Amino acid sequence: MKATIVHESRGRLRIRLAQRRMTLEQADLLEAYLQTQAGVTQAAVHERTCCAVIRYTGSRAAVLEAVARFRYDAPQVLALAPLYSSRALNRQYQEKLVGKVLAKAACALFLPAPLQIARVCWLSVPFLRRGLRRLLRGQLRVELLDALSIGLSMARRDFGTAGSVMFLLELGELLEEWTHKKSVDDLARCMSLNVDRVWLKAEGGDVLVPIAQIAEGDRIAVRMGGVIPLDGRVAEGEVMVNQASLTGESLPVAKRPGTHVYAGTVVEEGDCVIEVTQHAGDSRYDKIVRMIEQSEQLKSAAESRASHLADKLVPYTLAGSVLSLGLTRNVTRALSVLMVDFSCALKLAMPLAVLSAMREAGERHITVKGGKFLEAVAEADTVIFDKTGTLTHACPRVAQVIPFGGRSEREMLRVAACLEEHFPHSMANAVVRAAKERNLAHEEMHSQVEYLVAHGISSTVDGEKVIIGSAHFVFEDEKCAIPAGEQDAFDALPPAYSHLYLAIGGELAAVICISDPLREEARAAMQALRSLGIKRTVMLTGDSARTAAAIAAEVGVDDYRAEVLPEDKARFVEAERAAGRTVIMIGDGINDSPALSAADVGIAISDGAAIAREIADITIAADSLFELVTLRCIAQRLMRRIHSNYRFVIGFNSTLIGLGVAGVLAPASSAMLHNLSTLGISLRSMTNLLPPAAAEQT
Repeated sequence: MKATIVHESRGRLRIRLAQRRMTLEQADLLEAYLQTQAGVTQAAVHERTCCAVIRYTGSRAAVLEAVARFRYDAPQVLALAPLYSSRALNRQYQEKLVGKVLAKAACALFLPAPLQIARVCWLSVPFLRRGLRRLLRGQLRVELLDALSIGLSMARRDFGTAGSVMFLLELGELLEEWTHKKSVDDLARCMSLNVDRVWLKAEGGDVLVPIAQIAEGDRIAVRMGGVIPLDGRVAEGEVMVNQASLTGESLPVAKRPGTHVYAGTVVEEGDCVIEVTQHAGDSRYDKIVRMIEQSEQLKSAAESRASHLADKLVPYTLAGSVLSLGLTRNVTRALSVLMVDFSCALKLAMPLAVLSAMREAGERHITVKGGKFLEAVAEADTVIFDKTGTLTHACPRVAQVIPFGGRSEREMLRVAACLEEHFPHSMANAVVRAAKERNLAHEEMHSQVEYLVAHGISSTVDGEKVIIGSAHFVFEDEKCAIPAGEQDAFDALPPAYSHLYLAIGGELAAVICISDPLREEARAAMQALRSLGIKRTVMLTGDSARTAAAIAAEVGVDDYRAEVLPEDKARFVEAERAAGRTVIMIGDGINDSPALSAADVGIAISDGAAIAREIADITIAADSLFELVTLRCIAQRLMRRIHSNYRFVIGFNSTLIGLGVAGVLAPASSAMLHNLSTLGISLRSMTNLLPPAAAEQT
């Protein structure tokens, strides 16, 4: 594509494309293409001027080369086309807004007075109908106030005021609808980008491709622990699917060939091939939008209070208008009171503040599934951490293999790798990787392998039962013994490591010491959380008490629990809540799911198990624990903003009512100021809570 550089500075280019017009679809394609290029940090395309602003790091020549390569009809470009365009949404409402303003101006300038009166009467019908419907139902809502103010103005033959009030109300409704849809769209777009590549079944084998390239009828492979990215039907395999994120069912559901599966659910057991029945993103985006709009389920308590308060204040506004009329005998003053209500600002600004906070969190790689969870994060006083993958990097390595019973270190590592390769998780991967690094071949030499979640693996080798797993599994469940005379060696196991226990024929054969280094920022993050009001931090781990004590002291948590099972974690969380604490639970594995569900807020690490991410209320990226600090800052500032909005709405609208009763404000002026204040506080609610400097510090 040909383009001209209009302006250039360090790390920034503004180019104009060599085309006279650009459609919305073309602008979306170019912007999506530029954002996928290496080195491009930000790209914005302006379709009206056919310009693009590109911010980049690295090679200027590479960016220009990428622009030159761009073609609208290239398959790899067409695959980037968004299914839902925020650009189209903005254009739609811009045209509506401009059209409404131009129509009002044209009618005022060119229509004769009788036709203007007829137009006002026609436009008043929907307002009067809504108000009458509320009255007949015995509901004192804002629609009744609007109908009364318009009806009384027309009864006084003040058609100019009635027309102005309706114009302002329509304008306000349009802006409210626009801002709300834009906020929901931004948030849904952020939350829907969870799966970007899938395994496509092809003739030459499975191929990893972008999800945008998947079409109806394609077959994709989904393995145990994976998210089902698209709606479809099972073509091959039998699986157990966790549908909690979609249906709320706590137990997994069996899916066999021919049965339907849905995007966003998780394969808990087994592998399958799915024939896609819906295009990429269609269902997932719509489900997320519906989830966001399930206001009663996801609203914070503050939002619910705002909605209820707004409805409760309507009768007082109506009573104030009647009282003003009774005391002053002045219909104009009574109308000025009717023009003001608290409902619009309270019902719009509070949800917008929450939606914007969720969007801002999404921009920082934090996915929040509802406003009530942000409120809970702001109020939390206890944070419970799973150790592996949360306080640690989840990149464990085998530090040492300690054999027992006179066995060979290399042979025990080979046997362990042979079992662990079948059910990959972080510690199993470490064992398999260590065997590979030492050139230990571990061909199949066992019978069927049985995997027990959060316990270990059991199989048979050369006629002997072989198990590997936690101390609880090996010594308590399986009753394995330590070889005679080696208790001292067992007691001397290094406490700084996590331990995998390998037993053969009911006797301990080896202990594999796993090093899983703590995150460098873990201790500093704990201190930052305490400075933000967290009173108690706890670490839960399946490690031995000695290992847990060493790690707890290093990371600086207030308390810890060792050798815990998944049900133990959930019980501990429930006990903390029963003690009156507001609890945040953070984990990343399948075994953390019960505890995540039991907490006031469950937070999953984004590169952890898919089922944990789906069950969790919030997901943070795996880059740094300081994202938890950022989340706490956003939540606390959101609550301060909501309370500030309360004070402003009540104070400003009460002032307008007072000025209307005093005769200072005319009805049209009251309506204009009321609508402008609603728009202003809504726009303020959409601004970021964290300034750039604060974001960098957190």
